[in-house]
Amino acid sequence: MIRLRIKDKSYIYDVFHIVKAFFPNETVEQEIDEDQGMFLELEVCVQERICRICAEIKELDAYETKKEKKQYLDRKIYRALAEYSGKTLAWGILTGIRPTKIAMKMLEEQMEKEEIQRTLMEQYLMSEEKARLGIEIAKREKAQLEQLDYEDGYSLYVGIPFCPTTCAYCSFTSYPIEAWKTRVEEYLGALCKEISYVGDISKEKKLNTIYIGGGTPTTLEADQLDRLLTHLEETFSYEEIKEITVEAGRPDSITREKLQAIREFPVTRISVNPQTMNQETLDLIGRRHTTEEVKQAFHMAREAGFMNINMDLIAGLPGETSEHMQRTMDAIVDLAPDSVTVHSLALKRAAFLNQNREQFPVAGADEVNRMIGISHEGALAIEAEPYYLYRQKNIAGNLENVGYARKGCEGLYNILIMEEKQPIIALGAGGSSKLVFDGGRRIERVENVKDVTNYISRIEEMIERKRAGIERWL
Repeated sequence: MIRLRIKDKSYIYDVFHIVKAFFPNETVEQEIDEDQGMFLELEVCVQERICRICAEIKELDAYETKKEKKQYLDRKIYRALAEYSGKTLAWGILTGIRPTKIAMKMLEEQMEKEEIQRTLMEQYLMSEEKARLGIEIAKREKAQLEQLDYEDGYSLYVGIPFCPTTCAYCSFTSYPIEAWKTRVEEYLGALCKEISYVGDISKEKKLNTIYIGGGTPTTLEADQLDRLLTHLEETFSYEEIKEITVEAGRPDSITREKLQAIREFPVTRISVNPQTMNQETLDLIGRRHTTEEVKQAFHMAREAGFMNINMDLIAGLPGETSEHMQRTMDAIVDLAPDSVTVHSLALKRAAFLNQNREQFPVAGADEVNRMIGISHEGALAIEAEPYYLYRQKNIAGNLENVGYARKGCEGLYNILIMEEKQPIIALGAGGSSKLVFDGGRRIERVENVKDVTNYISRIEEMIERKRAGIERWL
């Protein structure tokens, strides 16, 4: 039983997520009481042991800014819960998804590495290991971002919301391709109309990266991929393009014909994503392909001439242990991709896995941490270094997702979406555009509807939604 009473609702987000990080399986009762005399009262009773944490109003009054007050409150709760539970959190009081932004800001202010590390450990209570990782990645991100024009540059996300099947852990906008085959051409027609609008209105800006994701873009047939890539190339100037990624994703959607169609265009990077190389896990989570098909798809991509291939993995999948991760990494090292992205399993609210937890037992924090360590060693074995990082709510072990890449094979789009340095205009069903103003100090979002039928029938409305925001950015 955990009860949380707080005077000011604007403080509750961080407090709630720190409590949930320590006790992910417990329900937290929340109450906003603006009239109570105490600023915060938190009562935790787990296995009949009680912990009460209180914060008086005068304690917070000792700090000037709201940010300082929040951090004081977060540190107080963190330390009390750490003592009560006997465990610590690797990322300390950080609850946001972009921890490297803090280190990046300090680097831009020309702080020394030692001072940054001390601040991360003392102010945010990070572990030494995570503080070092955050700084290391921020430095690599900064070097990559220096090639971009923040003022006039932008990126494009193109969403293909279809998949062979829906994975148990997935909460993205995704629909089974077999049920939608007869409407894919209609979808592409609407998508191309949105592409044409953005291309026309942004002619004076510099397109730096394109990311075609989903869903699984390679659920499209070869001629449909050709149609999409041709329209993009005819609509936008590629003079300032640094990277074009196509997320091939599911091995069971990849064919030689599709790879050859993609190779006709200046696509610089693709993903072939196994998530795990353990067949029993693939079967359990609804990925209807074999580990052998993963290897075949990877080799087909190499034979087609792709020299920057990423592979996504997930640590903490149901039923897996560090031994499973070792088998997966052994297989990945043998394939030697150019980059590997390692995700800690996130139990998303809408995912089938989260709604049926009793059917899908997952590893505890210590085991997931060991799995992350194994993946780190495997990435180093193929000469890939960490270059971007992000976190999610309800992530296994309260850990992180890390992208590793060989030098020159970093995914620039991945860095941009984390560091929020320039606009990312998202097209397609479920697309969420992020318009960046004043050097990143203000961000506006423009959302497309998720439902494919609505997207097709309301495409003019989707374009109109973008118009006002894009015109302000221009």
